[in-house]
Amino acid sequence: MSDAGSDPKPFELADTSAKQHAPATERNREPIADTLRAILPESGLVLEIASGTGEHAVHFARVFPALAWQPTDVSDAALASIAAWRAESALANVRAPLRLDLVAGDWPVDHADAIFCANMAHIAPWEACVGLFAGTGRVLAEGAPLAIYGPFIEDGCEVAPSNLAFDANLRMRDSSWGLRDVAALDELALPNGLTRTDRIEMPANNLILVYRRT
Repeated sequence: MSDAGSDPKPFELADTSAKQHAPATERNREPIADTLRAILPESGLVLEIASGTGEHAVHFARVFPALAWQPTDVSDAALASIAAWRAESALANVRAPLRLDLVAGDWPVDHADAIFCANMAHIAPWEACVGLFAGTGRVLAEGAPLAIYGPFIEDGCEVAPSNLAFDANLRMRDSSWGLRDVAALDELALPNGLTRTDRIEMPANNLILVYRRT
């Protein structure tokens, strides 16, 4: 498969001044990479949803050189930042970023051997979560993983005070945002042919949820 497919075209802007930096990526990228070692396939295409600054894409492509990494985002600023980080890294296994709008539902790829999504579910409307699972069900290879990283709410589990405060802040900023309930995500997964196979505790009260095509 080419970097872009036919439509939309990859975002090739390589102006290094467009680079954005998210301090959290420096703190979480190593723990996430260590966890992904047991989740990702040895080779193939990893589709990253909501790649943000692009720092994760470049770091993980460096850590997993046998995997092709396809970053995506819906924001022009994010796409520009991803392209700038990609250009600076000169890594052959990072593909040019593609625009992907989870709510619109039109994905620019039709196959992936794994999907990774970090810190999207709580800073997007619920419809984006619906779109994530619907699209994953269409493009993910059988038995392949969808790994979702971030803070979540779980029935029967005490929510950390920092996560409660974060959730309140998010909802104050946008009423459609907020920490998502794991059970609600599980319900989205099932009609799309996905089953949660793992729940992995991560630093700073985060989780990695792993779903697989059955």
